[in-house]
Amino acid sequence: MRTCVGCRERSAKSSLLRVVADGDRLVPDPSGRLPGRGASVHLDSRCVDLAEKRRAFPRALRLDGPLDLTAVRESVQEPHRT
Repeated sequence: MRTCVGCRERSAKSSLLRVVADGDRLVPDPSGRLPGRGASVHLDSRCVDLAEKRRAFPRALRLDGPLDLTAVRESVQEPHRT
């Protein structure tokens, strides 16, 4: 079980995306094998938005300053609405 840094809900590791910091940008780590401290977020753009608003990524990764979320946003797609 892991906690999403956006919505703070606990979920299975398989339903979350692990992200790690590479300098001042976040990199998606779907395989879970990149080195370094990771943070988990649901595959939902709303959770990424919440995490950014709450400044949860820098806090979870124990880093200073804002982080570039471009790569994470590209890997997390908006849910399809019908």
